[in-house]
Amino acid sequence: MSLLSFLGKIVASITAGRIRRWSECPVETQNEVFQTLIQEAQDTAFGKDHRFAEIKTYNDFKQRVPVRTYEDFVPYIDRIKQGELDVLWKGRPIYFCKTSGTTAGVKYIPITKASISNHLNSARNALLMYIHGSGNADFLGGKLIFLSGSPTLDAVGAIPTGRLSGIVNHHVPGYLRRNQLPSFTTNCIDDWEEKVDAIVEETHQQDMRLISGIPPWVQMYFDKLTLKTGEKAGALFPNFTLFVHGGVNFEPYRAKLEAAIGRSIHTLETYPSSEGFIAFQDTRDQAGLLLVLNEGIFYEFIPAAEYFNEKPTRLALQDVELGINYAILLNTNAGLWGYSIGDTVKFVSTNPYRIVVTGRIKHFISAFGEHVIVEEAEKAIQQAAAATNSEVVEFTVAPQVNPESGLPYHEWLVEFAQAPNDSELFTKLLDEAMQKQNIYYRDLIQGNILRTLVMKPLPAGAFIRYMKSQGKLGGQNKVPHLSNHRDLADNLLAMIK
Repeated sequence: MSLLSFLGKIVASITAGRIRRWSECPVETQNEVFQTLIQEAQDTAFGKDHRFAEIKTYNDFKQRVPVRTYEDFVPYIDRIKQGELDVLWKGRPIYFCKTSGTTAGVKYIPITKASISNHLNSARNALLMYIHGSGNADFLGGKLIFLSGSPTLDAVGAIPTGRLSGIVNHHVPGYLRRNQLPSFTTNCIDDWEEKVDAIVEETHQQDMRLISGIPPWVQMYFDKLTLKTGEKAGALFPNFTLFVHGGVNFEPYRAKLEAAIGRSIHTLETYPSSEGFIAFQDTRDQAGLLLVLNEGIFYEFIPAAEYFNEKPTRLALQDVELGINYAILLNTNAGLWGYSIGDTVKFVSTNPYRIVVTGRIKHFISAFGEHVIVEEAEKAIQQAAAATNSEVVEFTVAPQVNPESGLPYHEWLVEFAQAPNDSELFTKLLDEAMQKQNIYYRDLIQGNILRTLVMKPLPAGAFIRYMKSQGKLGGQNKVPHLSNHRDLADNLLAMIK
């Protein structure tokens, strides 16, 4: 055991005790965060606009601060870009995190001196809790890969600006940096395919022990490793014991990734976002991710069914219920207030508070009132794949409202690593799984409003080619699994033709 591994176990035990203490008093912890946020921001432009000095309770806050998306913050962000101080938080941000938006194009999310610790501490604590629970700290003695965006930073309004993973890369502690791969030069390559090729060259003969990244892009790395060496990742890296992932639900990718590795390994799930590090897997024995309650984020939750109402219900942590789909709102020491990040979650435990990510509030299908959500689609395709011994690489679903003939339907575009021997059986099982999970969808089928779904297999590499054509290959970009329109589906189909 290396000295770093030995020390890691000691620090992990201390950290586990600290996390246990705040997780056992969650409401008190969140109340302290709330009071600190309001007090610290009351003299900012936003605080004055919303009379923070008069806020004493959460109800006071809800009356003064409406639910907002990024687009609503643009006027404040523009003031920060122009050099104004004390706009959303004290002083000016130390970074802008650049991320892709939907209606707003590129988004510039502030990261402040106060908020950077949320990103760094939570990532560190996730690893330490894994060490504490598993007893495995050996990965600290070998090489570590973080498949991330470029650490190259630009300047926007004199504020360093880049992708979240690139920003965090600048703060990797020295005791890990000596084992970190890829090299800085390789990590700065913009073209994702060229970058992965360079990472393969740098790593295929190294003692890789931990690999971290978004599953579909890690899959590309594994495939390229095998193409170069003829070996699976697990054979190339016999000490590879931990895969850290986040950004998308891992389950649809698990079988393909494990096949690429050639053996089962431990996985660690995290839930980082540009706006804050929200949750991480704190145990291997129970489902869900531990909500990070003590790092400068005060959470609110809106029942997803009410999200688009004029005045939706807003709940603090103590008012949530198990099994309800909620849109999550953040109030942070980066200066985001009533901020909807667009994700939906469900609580699987309230002692401590653990969540699972169920999808995106805008990624659903309800062309006929069925309101199919990502969680349902991902579970259905996993079940159909398992029952037919097939492997799914990627998929997306869109409504076909005006077919050339017959009733409307949901169209599933699926890329297989191993196609089912009987595609009709796969489609039948997929539709049955969807009807079982979503009673509205089932009623529309039985009422002859919709026909059963249509599954269209796509050629190998279709989704990679599509993402590349959109300038979204690699990094933190994800394929939307559901759309309530046909933009993605039609573009994808047109491209493969």
